[in-house]
Amino acid sequence: MSGLNDILIEGFNPEIVAELERERQYDVWNDIAKAQQTERIVGEQLIGFETHKINEQKVVCGVVRIGKVKGLIPLDESGINPEDPYALNKFRALANREIQFIILRYSMEAEMFVASRKKAREITAGITLSKIKEGYNIYCVVREVEKGHLIGDIGGIDVHIPAFELSYGWVDDLRSMYKPGDHIRVQVVEMNLDKIKVSRKPLMENPFPECLSRYVPNGEYVGTVSGVQAYGVFVALEEGVDCLAQHLKFQHVEKGSKVLVRITKVESKGSNKIHAKIVRVMSPLY
Repeated sequence: MSGLNDILIEGFNPEIVAELERERQYDVWNDIAKAQQTERIVGEQLIGFETHKINEQKVVCGVVRIGKVKGLIPLDESGINPEDPYALNKFRALANREIQFIILRYSMEAEMFVASRKKAREITAGITLSKIKEGYNIYCVVREVEKGHLIGDIGGIDVHIPAFELSYGWVDDLRSMYKPGDHIRVQVVEMNLDKIKVSRKPLMENPFPECLSRYVPNGEYVGTVSGVQAYGVFVALEEGVDCLAQHLKFQHVEKGSKVLVRITKVESKGSNKIHAKIVRVMSPLY
């Protein structure tokens, strides 16, 4: 490239460029040194994994970069319990995402630094705990999504949110609704020494019990199958309002089918449940 610059740029001096590059690299090490001395939290993308010998043991490390300087985050500094049999997979799940870390030590000779995501999370968790209380609204960043629950981060603290705390209606599979990196506004509903519980429902409009007046026993209404379980079929009548019907004797319905249901029972006290019977399958059926 320098040869091309020699040809195209009049007055080009490779020695000046080399000095500028050295100054720029020095600025990066300056930043690294200051961050290490002040325990400043740094955020960079997790770009890969390598195995390195640390304290005479081979350790899997996450790889980050500040400028062109490589940083290593050992598995036991990842913020994930290294005794967890799925620890490495959970660490890998963070790949290509920005993570926060504290620089523990660095070496200009080796052109490398070692960092801790665990320590950064301890610091952010302490700040979060000092600010939140029951009833506090906060954003949760989704980390993992399973069929019936998700795990999110509210500031150095992982929270487990079951499907029923994310919607008033039946949720068949959260993986069709959320993905890692999504931001969800939630409310802290319980705080104790062992766990912090959060829920999205207090920040949503509750369709119950007002919606129950729209569905009368023996009335027939069009709905969409929202889930099929061994014990029955859930049918969405409107956003956040599902009824539970028995399986058909001679037909099968699948999620997404349009059906006509007859309301058999409305429980308006306590449980807010609607029971129904499928009287016609409109589409599709198999």
